[in-house]
Amino acid sequence: MSVLTSDFEQPTMDDYPTRKDTTPALLYRRDATVWGEADGGPIDQAGLDQYDDRGYLQIGSLISTEELEKYRAELRRLTEDPELKNDERVVVERSSDEVRSVFEVHKVSEVFADLVRDPRVVGRARQILGSDVYVHQSRVNYKPGFGGGDFFWHSDFETWHAEDGMPRMRAVSISIALTDNYVHNGALMIMPGSHTTFVSCVGETPEEHYRASLRHQEIGTPDQSSLSILAGKHGIDVLTGPAGGATMFDSNCMHGSGGNITPFPRSNVFIVFNSVENTCVEPYAAPARRPTFIASRDFTPVR
Repeated sequence: MSVLTSDFEQPTMDDYPTRKDTTPALLYRRDATVWGEADGGPIDQAGLDQYDDRGYLQIGSLISTEELEKYRAELRRLTEDPELKNDERVVVERSSDEVRSVFEVHKVSEVFADLVRDPRVVGRARQILGSDVYVHQSRVNYKPGFGGGDFFWHSDFETWHAEDGMPRMRAVSISIALTDNYVHNGALMIMPGSHTTFVSCVGETPEEHYRASLRHQEIGTPDQSSLSILAGKHGIDVLTGPAGGATMFDSNCMHGSGGNITPFPRSNVFIVFNSVENTCVEPYAAPARRPTFIASRDFTPVR
């Protein structure tokens, strides 16, 4: 049975205020990072400890070669579908008509819906978050060769908190690589350990901010001074690896990726699982909720 919400609760006390002041701030995290135990899923204690310490965990080989070809074929079908390009869930590059992202992909494609429900995927999310989970957001990212755009440094939680009303840092993202990730083709970069600090950003959220931010985000991005402090303290890891591998990372990790001017595309499936004990309320710092294809209001646990 679906658990749909028509009216969100009003936000309670805000431990992570953002976009409410003219001065940025660095705030201590007030939530656990790992909520589950080693016997609650496929991640061993060493893996959970690494996730807790660094804010992310790489999985060398999550899906098989045969499965990889199936997902690549489905990605090609989605990016080449002329009707889909007119769907609001599809975002194209600023400098071209190339597809940049397809949102709510687990509803657009049954192939990717099966991947979301796969125990290798959802089981790890349940284990880290210590509860049942639902899909807050899903998408495929396609960073084509010779022009794939960058994603500036950001914390996902800052946006999900400010614009979607996610109360706590109890969400995990999993990025499954459909192509090889090299240093030079726009690989994901994370500041390890940055998940322990929340960067409160400046700038009021405009109405329908999502329309601009999906192509190029400015409001909700950290200031250069805060980024320099975090990078100086934690350093930067560039997460390379073969197709079929995956990276799980905490909602508050400071991360980004450069543009891709190489001939080698970089594509991935990106799924955000949120705890059913952390469902969204009204936005903390935005005039209205974002559309459901970006921030789900269906809190039905993934089965």
